[in-house]
Amino acid sequence: MPSSVPGFGELLGRCRTSAVHLELRDSYAPTERFDAWRRGERVDWADRQSWWHPYDQLIADTVARGVTIRRARIVSEPVSEYIRWEHDVTRANVTAGEQVRWLPRRSANGIALPANDFWAFDGAFLRVHHFSGDGVVVEDEITEDPATLDLCVAAFESVWERAVPHEHYKI
Repeated sequence: MPSSVPGFGELLGRCRTSAVHLELRDSYAPTERFDAWRRGERVDWADRQSWWHPYDQLIADTVARGVTIRRARIVSEPVSEYIRWEHDVTRANVTAGEQVRWLPRRSANGIALPANDFWAFDGAFLRVHHFSGDGVVVEDEITEDPATLDLCVAAFESVWERAVPHEHYKI
């Protein structure tokens, strides 16, 4: 089924002040990069050309024009293998200009959380990700529904306040 949802680059291009991303899953569909990490291959951080991807450049360009990008991840502990990999490669996100925090799931009690991962752009609209049980994106949707937007933005801010900055979160 073709998606009518604009691409992430287009959505980020519309952004003027902020983009926030809340991740709720302990694993997502494996990628070649994750599979390589599982085989013991590690990023050579000294060789930027080997790990700098178009996503990283998009983030860097967006931050350079004054948009704040924050990502919060709620994770079960002990963390899954997938989260160990994400933690390892998050250095690329941070280098590109994202601010990233981690919240142990046990510390999320009392926060009204949405059922799905999302991006909120300028607090004006959401791109909601719908996943299959094994972490494959089934579809994305855009919503400007005020109640959903308020819930998601408030959830993100509550998570952000409690979460540990990437450089201090040890797994």
